[in-house]
Amino acid sequence: MTRKTGTQEKGPWQIDILVCEGFVLTEMAAVTDTLRIANRVMARRQFEWTVRSAIGGPIGCRSGLDVETKPFVTRPDADFAFVLGNTDPSHPGLSLNRVIQSYTSRGTKVYLLAEAAARHIRNQRGQVGPHTTHWENSDLLREQLGLDPGSQTLAHEDGLVVTCAGMGATTDIVLALVGRLTSAAVQVTVANILLHDHIRDFASLQPFAGHAPTTSGDRDLDHCVRLMQAHIEEPLPISAIVAELGLSNRSLERKFKTFFGTTPNGFYREMRLAKANNLLLNTTLSVREIGLACGFPNGFSSLYKSVFGITPFALRKQRRARSSVG
Repeated sequence: MTRKTGTQEKGPWQIDILVCEGFVLTEMAAVTDTLRIANRVMARRQFEWTVRSAIGGPIGCRSGLDVETKPFVTRPDADFAFVLGNTDPSHPGLSLNRVIQSYTSRGTKVYLLAEAAARHIRNQRGQVGPHTTHWENSDLLREQLGLDPGSQTLAHEDGLVVTCAGMGATTDIVLALVGRLTSAAVQVTVANILLHDHIRDFASLQPFAGHAPTTSGDRDLDHCVRLMQAHIEEPLPISAIVAELGLSNRSLERKFKTFFGTTPNGFYREMRLAKANNLLLNTTLSVREIGLACGFPNGFSSLYKSVFGITPFALRKQRRARSSVG
């Protein structure tokens, strides 16, 4: 296998994509399609990839599609490896310390996406260099284990290990790699074919959770949503929010009705309940602890049932029963 020297293209570059059951299809497509299109616009095929899993064979994602995989090898010869996230951040298949070391010991750069990054941080008990993960996983690391969740950037490079937010940002990460190994012209051409109009660098903040603007396009509404996100555990009164924004209650209500079809209070409550669901299904925190963490010091179970038609206890029991069957 040939390699790139200086600015000359000497490929093909070999990429291993590591998956376990329940992998995130969005991330798989972001890696493979970006590389596929890069090959299409180049004079010669520059990227080859192999999908691997612990024992090989078909591996399914939660979207219902399977991919055929080859087993991990003890002496990998890939130039780069991507470890895809998983809808279950506690999945044992994400605990890959030895596998990651088998790559880095041979000089392979490893990209850990979303839950794979969170599991790496968790396995190291937070004793890692600069790091990041998807903002949902950051919340879990903080709430469940009291670990420093790192930054809210798209990616952090620490030697041969790159922790990444994953999901849609995976395309930015792969485009950065394509640009580094080929040329800026190829990178931009691939981005244009993908209709990806702006290639974000690693230091870019994750939208919303990283305190970047939301998609409403309204500055006051964006500021309001960020205030709500920053005060989940101890919710701000709407009166305090409008005072911060310099708006009237009526004006804020009109904005929420126009953009979100709900009231400020309704939006705030839904946001806190969404976080509660995340903690309920992905942590071992007690229902009371989850209620407190999401700004519901009293009556959380009753409120939850009135909204979702099931108690938090019943939902957790139901999900565990399904997991044991599947």
